[in-house]
Amino acid sequence: MKKNIVVITGSPRKNGNSFAMTDSFIAAAQAEGHTVTRFDAAMLNVGGCRACETCFKTGKACSFDDDFNKIAPAVESADTVVFSMPVYWYTMPAQIKAVIDKMYSLCVGNRPVAGKECALIACCEEDDMTVLDGVRIPYERTAALLRWKSVGEVLISGVLAAGEIEKTDGKAQAAVLAKKF
Repeated sequence: MKKNIVVITGSPRKNGNSFAMTDSFIAAAQAEGHTVTRFDAAMLNVGGCRACETCFKTGKACSFDDDFNKIAPAVESADTVVFSMPVYWYTMPAQIKAVIDKMYSLCVGNRPVAGKECALIACCEEDDMTVLDGVRIPYERTAALLRWKSVGEVLISGVLAAGEIEKTDGKAQAAVLAKKF
């Protein structure tokens, strides 16, 4: 079955390692016949959630009109949501954190999003795999709250400088992940 996949990235480095894995994932997903819509959070204007609890009251996901209101409808119509990011200071980059925080609007607005599939692609500088817990645990809790099924995680450690992903199997793992949908 062909899927409608939304990919949300968190890196501000277009030539970075998580982008390289994302590109591999997208190419493999499209080769499988899936439709992919990509949102690069770091290149968008998404403010933090203000906890106003007025989600969808104006007809949009967020009452404070920003680019999340472009992402939310795509997420609602997607079969699958893939998050891709590097670890920044032991957690996710602020740009994608703002997007994930605003996923709360889907709960407040009682949107029918349960049952979707999701996946995580992430990398970090340090060799210690537990450093990736700063993105893995929030991803897993987000999936649980929204009642999404996690299909897989690609977690690569030991990469910092652009291109270091080439010394790993991260791009290959991301391509394999695309075949799980």
